[in-house]
Amino acid sequence: MTNSFSEFENAKLFFLTGTNMTEAHPVASYFVKRALKKGAKLIVADPRKTAFAQEADIFAQLKVGTDVALLNGIMHVLLEEDLYDKEFVAANCANFDEMRATILQYPPEKAARISGVPQETIREMARMMASVRPGMLCYTLGLTEHTSGTNNVFSVANLQMLLGNLGVEGGGVNPLRGQNNVQGAGDMGAVPGSLTGQQSAANPEARAKFAKAWGVEKLPEKPGLFMPDMLSGLITKDVRGLFIMGENVANTEPDIAHVEFELASAEFLVSLDIFMTETTRFSHVILPSAAWGESDGTFTNSERRVSRVRKVKNAPGISKPGWWVMKEIARRMGSEWPSNSAQEIWDNEVTPLTPVLAGIKYSRIEQDGLQWPCPTEDHPGTKFLHAGGKFTRGQGLLKGIEWTPPAEVEDAEYPFMLSTGRRLFHYHTRTQTSRAGLDQMSPEETVDISPFDAQRLGIADQEYVRVSSRRGSIKVKARITGEVPAGLVWMAFHFRDSNANWLTNHASDTVTKTPEFKASAVKIEKLKT
Repeated sequence: MTNSFSEFENAKLFFLTGTNMTEAHPVASYFVKRALKKGAKLIVADPRKTAFAQEADIFAQLKVGTDVALLNGIMHVLLEEDLYDKEFVAANCANFDEMRATILQYPPEKAARISGVPQETIREMARMMASVRPGMLCYTLGLTEHTSGTNNVFSVANLQMLLGNLGVEGGGVNPLRGQNNVQGAGDMGAVPGSLTGQQSAANPEARAKFAKAWGVEKLPEKPGLFMPDMLSGLITKDVRGLFIMGENVANTEPDIAHVEFELASAEFLVSLDIFMTETTRFSHVILPSAAWGESDGTFTNSERRVSRVRKVKNAPGISKPGWWVMKEIARRMGSEWPSNSAQEIWDNEVTPLTPVLAGIKYSRIEQDGLQWPCPTEDHPGTKFLHAGGKFTRGQGLLKGIEWTPPAEVEDAEYPFMLSTGRRLFHYHTRTQTSRAGLDQMSPEETVDISPFDAQRLGIADQEYVRVSSRRGSIKVKARITGEVPAGLVWMAFHFRDSNANWLTNHASDTVTKTPEFKASAVKIEKLKT
């Protein structure tokens, strides 16, 4: 997030796109609700009529995979009616003419044809955003889990720069992370091609700095592999071994049948986890891990806040923290690592090598943590990024983004579009929530179907149906709801047998390799009694 949760309550306007905050981020949604009670405006763009969509001043119910077209249509109105922040753009942004040329190819009429959002709604959205500034834009996986995910993110950045909503309190581009330490994992370099703190491995100075600290001659210049390439490499033997830490990929990745074939092809597979999962079935070695409350460390949340995690109990049996396991593996491979605690790793290894984290020491995060960038030990942390329009790269880069359709669309054989996500009562593949009693509140998966489609197919609420794609087929209970429009069905991936990922498409974004979980063509059949 460029901005902070503390800004939500006093924000003037929210544009929520591709995010069902009340179920996927209920704590963050609480602060939005407080802002709405104070009079904040709310615009929601989503294929489903979510809880916030029902409260919105403007609800744009777009077709799955048409985000770029809708956003371009909004920006067309801003340009056409001279509503954009010309001063901010002129002073702080580059490449305006190229972006403008692309945007002008998407008048509201065209954006409406592609997205399904009426052109008058598109104009109304643009005018409200222009009249109520600054405005906060929040998104989650509904924007990124597409083959066009990178372009979707570029487009929301374009919009917020065009409106002058960056570098100010109450504005920003704010991706809400799906797990408690996704931001922290990325900050630690768990992204191909990145070292800690988003330092690029392509930068020779950064590589030299880390090589010296780690006592090696040099580090690779080329990025590592993304997860889809790791898994497919198990089949081709380009990847011969895989170490999986706390990830149940046999349930979370698209096209489960194919993923299981990939895992079964591994010459050597190691899992480090707190429970046995569908993935550990394929493992040659299973290492018991300490859970989050059984080890010390840090979490970094969506707003870039680094917070302490304190051990509240000892891990059972021989379970050990992840850092200890990695250190012992390194020792057995001939490398002695000096740090002997989570604090030593952070204070002595991470922060000296990471400028944005340099001032965040354990002694300073005993209370509420600190937000990076925090370059020195007397720095208070950074509430919002790009203050005064000063971007890390210099000027903000506007980009001309063309709309592209999903990799798979509806046809005569598979006439429905399936989109997926999370439900309130469960977390991911239920590795933890199924053991915490939450199955009593949500005992099985459903497929959400519109009343129109249910009536047409003769399907009753709570009746079992078969949902099939080109990759698989599942039996699941129907939930008839006005939350989804005709032609769209929706499911989660929490339960094994009725997991949406038996059906989802593994086509992915060309840059991030994020699979297109949000768009798969399916058919629905009423089961014979």
